[in-house]
Amino acid sequence: MQKVILITGASSGMGKITAETLISQGHIVYGAARRVEKMQDLVDAGGHTIGMDITIESQVQAAVDRVLSEQGHIDVLINNAGYAVYGAVEQVLLDDARRQFEVNLFGLASLTQKILPGMRERGSGHIINITSIGGKVYTPLGAWYHATKHALEGWSDSLRIETKAFGIKVSIIEPGAIQTEFSDVMTDPMLALSKDGPYEALAEGVARGNKTYYNDAPSNSPQVIADVIAKAINSKNPKTRYAAGKMARTTLFMRRWLSDKAFDKAVLNMLK
Repeated sequence: MQKVILITGASSGMGKITAETLISQGHIVYGAARRVEKMQDLVDAGGHTIGMDITIESQVQAAVDRVLSEQGHIDVLINNAGYAVYGAVEQVLLDDARRQFEVNLFGLASLTQKILPGMRERGSGHIINITSIGGKVYTPLGAWYHATKHALEGWSDSLRIETKAFGIKVSIIEPGAIQTEFSDVMTDPMLALSKDGPYEALAEGVARGNKTYYNDAPSNSPQVIADVIAKAINSKNPKTRYAAGKMARTTLFMRRWLSDKAFDKAVLNMLK
């Protein structure tokens, strides 16, 4: 069944691959991102693109208005836009931490609020929030990133039970290590911030760990996540959570059954 889908963060990585996959399945897909020039291939494939900074209210409203004007409704919202600020809690500027929350939580919340009335009135809709296994676990120097993803997990759970009576489904996607720009974007600023300071050795360990964790493997292709999202969208009874990608299920299993101290030790061992 063809659906009208809006996906954020569609200019690269999981967002772009997901948009391409859904277009190929015959859905009407609108990809939203700041870098419109990076999404021309989506247009060539038959999709639509929208220039949008998720932290700018007027642009978020304009994006929703455009889709509703052209299609009349939105069946699926995929909240994929996000990034990571890494660095010691002591050193990361609070303005940078606030920006992290604006993108990873408050921006998607604003977009969701604008789409919910239409879904509620139609008695159907599907909201898919891309969190991370980082919404259940933690790593050193990732406090602010993990805080946003932990928050999004809880926010999504509340949203799911609030909207159930209106026929709206809410699913959470928890990727493991997926090979995108994510690791590169977070690593260089983290190393620069920590250079010649008390957390330099730890930052270098995190960088080494990321290089190993995000190395090429079939299980960490963005296509893995795109396929899971497509499965959720096409399901009559989608799961509330999907964990996929390299080390996703293993890491979540470890977090569930290990004590805090045992998990701390396992994380630190990965940085040696």
